[in-house]
Amino acid sequence: MPRTTRTITFSLPPELADRVDEVMKQQRRSRSEFLREAVLRYIQECEWRQLLQYGENRARAKCIAPKDVAGLVEECRAEVNSSNT
Repeated sequence: MPRTTRTITFSLPPELADRVDEVMKQQRRSRSEFLREAVLRYIQECEWRQLLQYGENRARAKCIAPKDVAGLVEECRAEVNSSNT
């Protein structure tokens, strides 16, 4: 049966490694579990920032001000709801 994980080795400054160990012990999690979640959260945060930047760029290109966004979202939701009924 093939492995479902891949081992990756990296180094941390001793102080950061100690902090990781401290938190993982408090949470009763393995180092792998803790670091998997940390990496996943970081990736998700990067993707979210990219999405926000894309939205800001598109809004700027269409001259949509931040104050207009809530109203446009409501209009879109109303259109979707009316087409679903």
